Amino acid sequence: MTAAHPGLAGGPVYLDYNATTPVDPRVTEAAQPYLTRWFGNCSSDHTYAVEPKLALARARQQVADLLGADAGEIVFTGSGSEADNLAIRGAVLAAKTDRPHVITQVTEHPAALETCRALERLHGTDVTYLPVDQHGLVDPADLTAALTPHTALVSVMAANNETGALQPITELARITREHGALFHCDAAQATGKIPLDVGALGVDLLTAVGHKMYAPKGTAALYVREGVILEPLVYGGGQERGLRAGTENVALAVALGTAAHLATEELADGAHHRIAALRDDLHARLGQALPGRVRLNGPTDRRLPNTLNVSIVGVLGHELLAAVPEIAASTGSACHSGDHRPSPVLSAMGLEDERGLSALRLSLGRWTTPGDIDQTVKLLTAAVGTAARP
Repeated sequence: MTAAHPGLAGGPVYLDYNATTPVDPRVTEAAQPYLTRWFGNCSSDHTYAVEPKLALARARQQVADLLGADAGEIVFTGSGSEADNLAIRGAVLAAKTDRPHVITQVTEHPAALETCRALERLHGTDVTYLPVDQHGLVDPADLTAALTPHTALVSVMAANNETGALQPITELARITREHGALFHCDAAQATGKIPLDVGALGVDLLTAVGHKMYAPKGTAALYVREGVILEPLVYGGGQERGLRAGTENVALAVALGTAAHLATEELADGAHHRIAALRDDLHARLGQALPGRVRLNGPTDRRLPNTLNVSIVGVLGHELLAAVPEIAASTGSACHSGDHRPSPVLSAMGLEDERGLSALRLSLGRWTTPGDIDQTVKLLTAAVGTAARP
């Protein structure tokens, strides 16, 4: 583990790494010169363009190395949402069929779901939304049954942002590609947390996001397998293989590349196993302190190593967190004018409203310590007695 993060010193215990990660100081240091000294436009032909052009190529290779891709298959974007839009909309508009069909699943991120709904509304695209089981997982048999001769794309996320559930991407991608369709995977939550290899997964398109792996917000990448044709979202000067016009933001690309390089090293060193051990310790100790009241939401094994989503029987999640400002975490529930509703993800898994409203998402990361786990167990256990029943 790296030295203490300056942004976390003296603050609440940070257990919301799935929402966003603190920017690693090494990432900040690597990107800073490209905001000041090496400011040149990569498309220029003079001296000021040389270092930015080299840095952009280096960053592209670093992201490719993390994903097991070739550097030429990496397209930099401004966010994961943009990457998802480029993959889904781009594939549909480039499809050689009269009425393209898209398949996704009900617990996808809104970046994918809303893109699909826009395609339905604006382009008459047919979309199938696959259900999930009680663990939040797609049944490959449901995908097989949903495929049609017009299916152009299947889009299923690698890991759910709330429960950490890991979808059977390799099998889903195999079924899809055997049918002749493209497979897109939103791996925003998985990239940098678990080993990923686009070749082994068999995907055609994959989204990676900087602010989920210690780079700043506003930088992401889309892996586009060589030979895959997409319609661009942004037209212009032909940057990023013609798929994303606009002068490249070299500083943010360097930040993403550096974050990817650090993640590659940490995964090789087994850092994800350290985080999983802390997560499991947190789960076990909460269960011991609150016997019979802590229920895991999502799969026991097939989930991200850093994610713990639990419902604590007899308390409202949002009230429990409000009672412990010393912990920064999430509930997943939605609040509409003061009316709290269960997370759509947990509802899609078939969980009753009471359990959904009792849920907490505790997501760990690079700077989580055993001391943080001690403090979290102590604070949550003490606060349970003061929180209201749902």
